[in-house]
Amino acid sequence: MAEAWQAGMVAGLATFAASIASTRLVLAWLRHKQILDHPNERSSHSLPTPRGGGIGLTPVLALALIMVAYAVPGETVLLAAGALILMAISWLDDRKGLAPGPRFAVQAAVIAAALMGLGGTVILPLPLWADRVLVGLAWLWFVNLYNFMDGIDGITGVESAGIGLGLALVAAITGDGALIPPALIVAACGLGFLVWNWHPAKIFMGDSGSIPLGFVLGGLLLSLAAQGQLAAALILPGYYLADATITLLWRLKDGEKIWQAHRRHFYQRAVRGGKSHAHVSSAVAICNLLLIGCACLAAAGLPMAASLMAILVVGGLLTLFTRWAGGIVR
Repeated sequence: MAEAWQAGMVAGLATFAASIASTRLVLAWLRHKQILDHPNERSSHSLPTPRGGGIGLTPVLALALIMVAYAVPGETVLLAAGALILMAISWLDDRKGLAPGPRFAVQAAVIAAALMGLGGTVILPLPLWADRVLVGLAWLWFVNLYNFMDGIDGITGVESAGIGLGLALVAAITGDGALIPPALIVAACGLGFLVWNWHPAKIFMGDSGSIPLGFVLGGLLLSLAAQGQLAAALILPGYYLADATITLLWRLKDGEKIWQAHRRHFYQRAVRGGKSHAHVSSAVAICNLLLIGCACLAAAGLPMAASLMAILVVGGLLTLFTRWAGGIVR
């Protein structure tokens, strides 16, 4: 366990520095090429901002995952390869625009290949084939909700850092040393990107960053669940899961095209109600710290109590955002 923490800390510090530097280089290139996200009626920003920071962040993430695999045995190479493939298709979508079908097909294929790394491990109390279908669909949803939730300055960097740190702490409790280094690497990537993405953001992550991050974190959360820690794996991303899923159901009920951009998430309505991006992202960070505590409690042997506490924490944040939204309807 001590070796895992040592490897994780070294890899995390190196990744943090590399993510800051690579994002700065990509920022300069995006500005030079005038690859900008221009505000529209669905945007939460008011000035043209370089978009595509993921092409600097994701290679750093993938390289760090590959390198740490040599120090601590694990299945991170599959996650690294999948992240690079998803970065490429997402960058193409960012620049050219792809129909939802091809995007989802590539994502599903990458997830199916990565699930082979689980071998015969069953996560849900179901036959192996049913487990793989449901887990694959859940992973596909997580990849896309991670993209959907990347709508204001700082929020995905905060979420990635929170989930990554939480995974490492829970892994320390359960004794899963192989999970600690990749978890700290993801946390470091999130924090490094925050240097440039905190409000007012100088650069946006884009699909080329949020999609691969969602894929890698989804894989790490599944690894945690495969160790018998399903409650902790659901608690850590609890806010993102709740906000994205509830909003999706609202939009389905209203007959909207759910793959199109919008401003109906709880956090977006809080910003529209007058709160700053920094204020809202800070509230998410505090929520994540509380969820980390709940996840650690679940890993320590109290999953029911921890789950109830997590529901109260997430419900409290959603209620707070609704109050901040004032009279703005969903």
